[in-house]
Amino acid sequence: MAVERRPETDHPFAVDRRTALRGAALTAGGVLLGGALGVSAAGQASAAATPKVYTRADWKARAPKSSIEVLSKGPTHIVVHHTATSNVSDTSTTHAAALSRSIQRYHMDNNGWSDTGQQLTISRGGHIMEGRDKSLQAIRDGRHVVGAHTANHNSHTIGIENEGTYSSATPPGALMSSLVDTCAWLCLVYRLDPQKAIVGHRDYNATACPGDKLYSMLPQLRNDVGSRLREQLSHLSRHTGRELTLEQLPSYPGVPSSERVATFYHGPTVGDLDTGF
Repeated sequence: MAVERRPETDHPFAVDRRTALRGAALTAGGVLLGGALGVSAAGQASAAATPKVYTRADWKARAPKSSIEVLSKGPTHIVVHHTATSNVSDTSTTHAAALSRSIQRYHMDNNGWSDTGQQLTISRGGHIMEGRDKSLQAIRDGRHVVGAHTANHNSHTIGIENEGTYSSATPPGALMSSLVDTCAWLCLVYRLDPQKAIVGHRDYNATACPGDKLYSMLPQLRNDVGSRLREQLSHLSRHTGRELTLEQLPSYPGVPSSERVATFYHGPTVGDLDTGF
């Protein structure tokens, strides 16, 4: 399906410029981190690591046009995006919900997709919103909802849209804090090494997304997520009586540097290799 690409200065959302771990953390300790852990203790220890995620029902999402593809194997990479919309001052949950509805409306009505393309959205107020249908349950189950956010790589990446335009502006502290929480949660659920798993959209497609400023902050994001994971693993270790380390998490191949191109527009979201968007 051909999808119109627009520069970020003419972004489809330009109107806005004007106007629980896997299985609720229960299996995270028992399955993801080695098997023979006390499920009850691990569940209690991991519960604090699950960020607050507003569901599709919370923001009054429309039903998808067709069934959403869910893969049994989890993603290998977490792709950080920016929405390329206005850096608004409204940090309310009401605004975050309206943003999610506007993204879904454009993706479904203008792009002709089944549903919202990304799995998660974080507003400038730091509110984490479920995106594509079934995303939250899939994360809890260690599975993967195939989205439409990174062309030719949707089958193995989970996308986080961060509200705003970060070519030069710095993302708000509340947004970055929630991004750390979200990435740590995903890395623990899917057993991902944050140093290799967390990438920007431009690492895969010809785009400047997530903006030069946010992209420059990804190394610190990876470090912050790594520190959070060590805290979580230490907490689990105390409850299980067995020391757990980040070295137990698998690593994945890095992204070819030759695919990184900086041209300022939001960038390709679906490609010839993508289906079911």
